Amino acid sequence: MKKMIGLLTLITISCQSKEKEQEQLISEIKEPIKMEVEKGLEIATFGGGCFWCTEAIFLELDGVKKVESGYTGGKTENPTYEEVSTGTTGHAEATQITFDPNKISFGELLEIFFATHDPTTLNRQGADIGTQYRSEIFYHNEEQKKLAEDYIKLLDRENTFGKPVVTKVSPAGKFYVAENYHQNYYARNKEKSYCSYVITPKVEKVRKQFAGKLKK
Repeated sequence: MKKMIGLLTLITISCQSKEKEQEQLISEIKEPIKMEVEKGLEIATFGGGCFWCTEAIFLELDGVKKVESGYTGGKTENPTYEEVSTGTTGHAEATQITFDPNKISFGELLEIFFATHDPTTLNRQGADIGTQYRSEIFYHNEEQKKLAEDYIKLLDRENTFGKPVVTKVSPAGKFYVAENYHQNYYARNKEKSYCSYVITPKVEKVRKQFAGKLKK
């Protein structure tokens, strides 16, 4: 009888442990991960195709303190660029932007995000094809979530792109900073063909269309 009680106790503890693990996992999936940032600054995380492009664009903006290229939204821990490029990790190439909301708002970042990539092509930006190139906004709080969802509704209502926006809005998970050679890539590789033909036109568009929001 004592053995039976002991076994039942062990099973109960085991089941409770599994339930706690499941509850924790569900909580992590539903709630955005909170980032520790300098007081007064905020974080925005966007997936909009190749992170070389998005990084170069947001580095131009006044109020943006830091932009890091990396991977997020998937299951593989500490992924490499090669792994993410296979499209099997679930991660998107993304940029994590640290910004001063007193100088540039999350709404303004959203405006520039949508103006500088195609949010109507599923898992694709130009010649870059795969889930890692998907359009996705990873929100860090409920305010960011609402602003993103409302902005997408507005774009669709006004038929801004001539077809529906497919950009996903998801809670921010762990962000894995990409390898060093991906950071500040455009500034260090402007002479390369991809930079010349793909990134430079986007940067020039931002400089022309959002001149009032650029760093002095």
